[in-house]
Amino acid sequence: MKFKFTIILFLLLPGSVLFAQTTLKGVVVESGGGLKLENVFVRDLTNKQATLTDKAGKFLINTETGHILVFSLPGYTADTLYVINFAQQHVELKIQPIALREVNITATRTNSFDPHKEYPDVYEKAKVIPLSPSTWFSRDAKNARKLKKYFQSEAEERQIDKVFNRAYVGSLVPLKGQDLEDFMSLYRPPYKFIVSNNSESLAVYISDSFKKYKDLPVEKRHLQSL
Repeated sequence: MKFKFTIILFLLLPGSVLFAQTTLKGVVVESGGGLKLENVFVRDLTNKQATLTDKAGKFLINTETGHILVFSLPGYTADTLYVINFAQQHVELKIQPIALREVNITATRTNSFDPHKEYPDVYEKAKVIPLSPSTWFSRDAKNARKLKKYFQSEAEERQIDKVFNRAYVGSLVPLKGQDLEDFMSLYRPPYKFIVSNNSESLAVYISDSFKKYKDLPVEKRHLQSL
């Protein structure tokens, strides 16, 4: 019995070593402050693996030495990591100034990005099969469902950006530059409003929002600098 157990353990070891050698762990924090950053999109440019950081800023991704990982989160400057070993990583993202942040977030979201084409395995692994426990509880399945939800949220944000953009809003309210950016951030409509209303309703919403904006104390009309 002991001999059989030794053989089984030996056969299992290669898979365990392989997992340890190709799985990179780490944490992503805000540069300078150490704040743990949740929902940072971590992707491997070579093998198309992807994941999101959890509430503690931790991530785990399958990769290889020589690959490049990209870490991105709206409001922060994206950073890259060249994988040279599998020691736990500590990644810091720098906050973007508000003006740059608004421009870059919009630019990123309006770029053509089709997660169904780039990450088809995410949608496959996100499927739940009643008689297959691994589709419910495995790490890959849970991560896939989290990514699927993230992709859906990003798609909704891009849909908002298409209609609630600086050119259109700026044509309806007498604001420019940072004042316009702040107004749009303070009164950005939710996705449900965008899909359930037409352009006339959106124009009325912007007009009503501008009235509320003018009633605010001056110090409340601007986003707080980070």
